[in-house]
Amino acid sequence: MSDRIEALRKMAEARPNDPRPWFGLALEYEKAERWDDVVQTLRDYLGRTDDEGNAWGRLGAALRRLGRDDEAREAYGKGIEAATRHGHPTMAGEFEDVLDEW
Repeated sequence: MSDRIEALRKMAEARPNDPRPWFGLALEYEKAERWDDVVQTLRDYLGRTDDEGNAWGRLGAALRRLGRDDEAREAYGKGIEAATRHGHPTMAGEFEDVLDEW
């Protein structure tokens, strides 16, 4: 395990209610292509905060890589809702395009 992943994991565990280390840890797992860890960590993150859409899109992409298409579609749908709610129409449109191209 990389030092950065280990440091972020410890930080997330030490501050379980702070969503930021969870998101950072998910990004590190993404870089390492550890898709199951990405999914679990993003779900942990999303349970702690009102994401504006980015994490939902990343979750959808990770689930799609794992072949979990129904869950991926659901994540993208929630990403569209979050992005729209937070005033990010471009992000919502990108997620709609992903779903349309499926």
